[in-house]
Amino acid sequence: MNRLCPPLVVKSFAKLNLYLQVLNKRKDNFHNLSTLFCRIDLADTIILKNRKDNLIKIKCNNRHVPTGAANLCWRAADLLKQEFKLGNNGLASNSQSHNLSFGLEIEIRKRIPVGAGLGGGSSNAASVLLGLNKYWNLNLSKTKLASLAAKLGSDVPFFIYDTKFALGSGRGDKIKPVASLKKLKLWFILVYPNIKVSTPLIYQKFDTFSGLTMPKCNAKILTSELLKKGRGIDAKCLFNDLEAVTRSLYPVVNQVKNALATIGLEKIMMSGSGPAVFALCNSRKQAKDLSGKLAKKHKSWSIFVTSTV
Repeated sequence: MNRLCPPLVVKSFAKLNLYLQVLNKRKDNFHNLSTLFCRIDLADTIILKNRKDNLIKIKCNNRHVPTGAANLCWRAADLLKQEFKLGNNGLASNSQSHNLSFGLEIEIRKRIPVGAGLGGGSSNAASVLLGLNKYWNLNLSKTKLASLAAKLGSDVPFFIYDTKFALGSGRGDKIKPVASLKKLKLWFILVYPNIKVSTPLIYQKFDTFSGLTMPKCNAKILTSELLKKGRGIDAKCLFNDLEAVTRSLYPVVNQVKNALATIGLEKIMMSGSGPAVFALCNSRKQAKDLSGKLAKKHKSWSIFVTSTV
């Protein structure tokens, strides 16, 4: 491909961790995990445009998002260029002779809160990989894209697969889509208390934290319970090893959990390394009604009604 194409618009969805157990620290300083990912309809928009020069440029409507080489979208685009060993002459050593000598503008329209435990940056990077695979006619398989995604971050591979639910192992990068749950629709109230949390910091503190609890079930049992009972699962099945650590550093997480419990919700948990907290609701109507009550009392929090997608 050697021409400039019209822009490509890609949706970039957030995730929740319905289960997250940290198993042990690895030699590479990451941690082995067992998790159940859940994709939700809270989404950013990614717009890809070719440039006539050879540069990768990032634009974003959120000032907290880096716009240089620290941005995961920038790194995703650069990784694809490096994968095809593309230079200014546009020649690739790969058998597919794609001419990608031009650059790329990536516009990120953020709606997913930054530093919230919702995988926004990881999702953006995966959307760039998926989008450029189509935009640049690379014809890479999902397996190859997931392998590239794992080089960018532990959560990125999940977003490569078009799945509502998936089990994650390794450092979270080994993905097994759960096809049996594809028809299950869950509704949530999602609360972001407008503070950023550093994932590396939480894992660092986790290694020396003494207030951990043992899970009542595991990711596979939760998957089975969701298949049998849907939203009727026992609240004890929801588990996040990182929650106690984040709560100890950021007491607002407890305040959010208490506020959700006060309006009558029981299945409440933090996602990822936080600080975003979600509560499983019985219906869209319940989520809408209760989120309205919550918003009146807590005007400084960002509150979303969201569902699996």
